[in-house]
Amino acid sequence: MSPEITSVSELEAVIGTPLPPVAQKERPVLDPIDVQWIGRSPFIMMATSAADGSCDVSPKGDPAGFVHVLDERTLAVPERPGNRRVDGYHNILTNPHVGLIFIVPGRTDTLRVNGRARLVRDAPYFDAMVVKTHRPILALEVAVEEVFYHCAKAFMRSQLWKPETWNAEALPSRPAIAGALERPDMTQEELAQYYGPTYEERLYKG
Repeated sequence: MSPEITSVSELEAVIGTPLPPVAQKERPVLDPIDVQWIGRSPFIMMATSAADGSCDVSPKGDPAGFVHVLDERTLAVPERPGNRRVDGYHNILTNPHVGLIFIVPGRTDTLRVNGRARLVRDAPYFDAMVVKTHRPILALEVAVEEVFYHCAKAFMRSQLWKPETWNAEALPSRPAIAGALERPDMTQEELAQYYGPTYEERLYKG
């Protein structure tokens, strides 16, 4: 059996402890630099956990600046048409804690915002969230509790922004994956058509 780490002291013996600037870098409110970063981010990862501890991480994407900064302590994330699973939203109904990572293409550092979330059906700022005539049917409001930047090491190690390292064709296509794991009742021709050029045209249609 592999040796298991079961205490903080054991963990610190292996990893070490952070330097004071790292250990103390989180802030309770958004700085103008954070607001600028959020305004340039077209993609976030949203982490949630249910009351029983089960977890979810959901990608959210829209034109850069889609996450609205209401004030230095509040963010709003619009909901767009999707598969309607909304696992993260189910979690928030029983456990409001949420973690957001804001990604800017080409940047290897990322911004983390932790806080407490709630779901709202409407608000005056919804009109500012319209994209391609789609007005969100709900939004996730996040009361900010912690803000800090992650260093670039993970993105640098993964070479995520280096196209010469990409090899998307080495994996099965989206129609092939859907046919094998999600939509076995559809033919590959039907799936190729569904995920074809018109797929992008339907992004903002319910």
